[in-house]
Amino acid sequence: METMGGPIVSPVDLAILATVVGSVVLFGGATVMALGWAFRDGQFDNFQQGALSIFGPDEPVGEMTDAFPDAMSQDSSDQPEAK
Repeated sequence: METMGGPIVSPVDLAILATVVGSVVLFGGATVMALGWAFRDGQFDNFQQGALSIFGPDEPVGEMTDAFPDAMSQDSSDQPEAK
């Protein structure tokens, strides 16, 4: 249906638009709140500590502890040294 000014927006179109806009506002607000919490909680203070948290005594930093079976037979001298 058209009028002289252009097409009439149906209720279904308005419902879809409201759902999309509402979702964008909701997820955007949640993102802002999550980033605010992360900054207040100090999650971005020390990236190096977080990066090293996956290492432990059985898997020290810079030592390769796992490999594919055929790679274990190769000489480790061609592997770059980790710092």
